[in-house]
Amino acid sequence: MPIKIQDGLPAREILENENIFVMTERRALHQDIRPLRLLILNLMPAKIVTETQLLRKLSNTPLQIEVEFMRMASHTAKNTPAEHLLSFYTTFDDVRGRFFDGMIITGAPVELLPFEQVDYWRELCGIMSWSRRNVHSTLHICWGAQAALYYHYGIAKRELPKKISGVYLHRVLKPHSPFFRGFDDVFASPHSRFTEAPAEDIARCGELEILAGSEEAGVFAVKSADSRRFFIMGHPEYDADTLANEYFRDMKAGLNPELPKNYFENDDPARPPAVSWRAPAQLMYTNWLNYYVYQSTPFDIEKIAEETGSPADGNPADFMNGAGI
Repeated sequence: MPIKIQDGLPAREILENENIFVMTERRALHQDIRPLRLLILNLMPAKIVTETQLLRKLSNTPLQIEVEFMRMASHTAKNTPAEHLLSFYTTFDDVRGRFFDGMIITGAPVELLPFEQVDYWRELCGIMSWSRRNVHSTLHICWGAQAALYYHYGIAKRELPKKISGVYLHRVLKPHSPFFRGFDDVFASPHSRFTEAPAEDIARCGELEILAGSEEAGVFAVKSADSRRFFIMGHPEYDADTLANEYFRDMKAGLNPELPKNYFENDDPARPPAVSWRAPAQLMYTNWLNYYVYQSTPFDIEKIAEETGSPADGNPADFMNGAGI
């Protein structure tokens, strides 16, 4: 949140040059405040776990946020009780006529499938198209980020020689970006994926900007030029034991997975992991909510539709089984 200071205070210029957000009394007097409306499209199989992880990150802020969860109507979830989905989840048909300040599209364990072979791809294309007109800023995570880069910009994913699994160091490439305000130059974050969005393809797209990356794990954070779409290739929301649970699950299934890198103490899976990503993950979500949702979304939420010239979107079933661009 900003700090409010008197108009004309000499410290204002110094603080602004240090990327500290300050607000003068004059601007504060003209601010209208209302709860932020946030929609989470949860594509992860263990939905209750993902709900908790994301809400933990979103709740550590003084902002008042109204959160809704959405599921895919064209997909039957197998790992979450139907009663839970009926009680706490909405579908696209329920929200298509509404507007949201922010939206999160999670990852999904379908990386090795071509996008068009994912059973809910057509519905997801409809939702991503709708978000252009009805959502002020959307944050995409892991497979959700790869799917959105493909849909919005035609950037295809690429299969990796082996799975990236573990906690990797990343360097902030745009230190003056508010998205990484307060970050150290180097920070840690978990990854768990078989594919990537190639850095060279992203760099060639004039509408995108790479904000952070890793020598080992590749691109980490990308944003659109208008700051309405963010793409995070890792899983900063992961709990301390999430990678361990994935590792032991795959071991039990006989998949012979590699040990997650930089994760277990002394690379000993009998020892607990040492968490090194909790603080930067929290800061990332707080910065996105503060600078790219709260500070820039219109007070009259229906004016979000005026931010682009995108027409009202049709039924997702009308979308071709392709990139949709």
